[in-house]
Amino acid sequence: MQKRRRFKQTTTLSERLADEAERCREEARKLTPGPRRDMLLRQARRDETAMQIDAWLRSPGLRAPT
Repeated sequence: MQKRRRFKQTTTLSERLADEAERCREEARKLTPGPRRDMLLRQARRDETAMQIDAWLRSPGLRAPT
């Protein structure tokens, strides 16, 4: 059986998603309107939605009662 290669993330998921969203938006700014630009903007919106879902899942309102 193969061993899994494990490593620790140095940045949080939210930081990585924010960086990716900014990179996509920056690249989209350089392009003329077209399918590639639309795809980059769509990916940036997905990353921002994922950040919101992550924040919602980590909110204290969702903790199990103790």
